[in-house]
Amino acid sequence: MAKSLVIYFSHRGENYWNGSIKNLVKGNTEIVAEMIAEAVHADLFEVERAKPYPVSYDACTKEAQEEARAKARPELVYGLESIDEYDTIFIGYPNWWGTMPMPMFAQLERLNFTGKRVAPFCTHEGSGLGKSEKDVRTVCAGAEVVKGLAIKGAEAAESAQYVIPWARAAVQD
Repeated sequence: MAKSLVIYFSHRGENYWNGSIKNLVKGNTEIVAEMIAEAVHADLFEVERAKPYPVSYDACTKEAQEEARAKARPELVYGLESIDEYDTIFIGYPNWWGTMPMPMFAQLERLNFTGKRVAPFCTHEGSGLGKSEKDVRTVCAGAEVVKGLAIKGAEAAESAQYVIPWARAAVQD
């Protein structure tokens, strides 16, 4: 029986939300990741940076931008070492500076995606997938990467009508 996994990074705390800043107890990407996991009976793995990003939106974006410019690979709380038992891997993240946050690169680069199906998804406030699909194809060498899904962060909790059919199609294609 085919198994699926959702690997995601999400930011709690202050987030840009429909033109203003809102404090989120649960990050937008986490909401979508849980929706996918429930829809396709997938396991969940949250990527967590060893040194959490600041809760403050401005401080967080500044630190994330510096990491992106340096192409940093921050230390993680725990790194997933193998995805051998999975057929389909959903990869979720907020779109930061046009791509995935650097902790996602740090996690994904340690995994072997050969022969896997990869389905990228992101949350954003207007930038869509940016260049993240291209980056996912590069980092997940050897995988079949399906068309990604971009969900506006402020609409994450009400996005089931888009997320569930996309996730089910990614597993069944």
